[in-house]
Amino acid sequence: MFIQTESTPNPATLKFLPGQSVLEMGTADFPSAESAGKSPLASRIFAVDGVEGVFFGNDFVTVTKADSVDWDHIKPAILGAVMEHYQSGQPVMDEGQTAASGHAEHSGDDSEIVGQIKDLLDTRVRPAVAQDGGDITFHGFERGVVYLHMQGACAGCPSSTLTLKMGIENLLRHYIPEVTEVRPVAV
Repeated sequence: MFIQTESTPNPATLKFLPGQSVLEMGTADFPSAESAGKSPLASRIFAVDGVEGVFFGNDFVTVTKADSVDWDHIKPAILGAVMEHYQSGQPVMDEGQTAASGHAEHSGDDSEIVGQIKDLLDTRVRPAVAQDGGDITFHGFERGVVYLHMQGACAGCPSSTLTLKMGIENLLRHYIPEVTEVRPVAV
């Protein structure tokens, strides 16, 4: 098994490509070791000292490290953990656990606008940020303000504010005049 790695715009995050499917659909975010209990793969990666976050996409695993740790020291251990997992035959997620589709539900007067927002996120934004090892999902819409949740490489990325304001906000405002601002939200 050959696992490729790619850097991301976030220097604390590295993207691992195992060359096979990680999740059939959706994403899974593990912001702490405690949240990784439902995934044998995430638990195995968190066993490496210095790992602070794990995120799964369709064909990649994004790992966020502590600032005090150098990639040269933990990258081989993470590669080993991913390889061991796939050789073990264990599932990525425990039985009965499913990946999240990402977007929060929304009902009410703005449901048509929210549908347009989610569609633009799914077709224009999410594929681009997945290339960088992350995900951005809809969290809410209130009085013209769109609230988005950033995951994986996007969470804590130095360029995420620029991406959010200059990229996503401009895109949504262009296509949906009711959108006045985009703000990040922590879940």
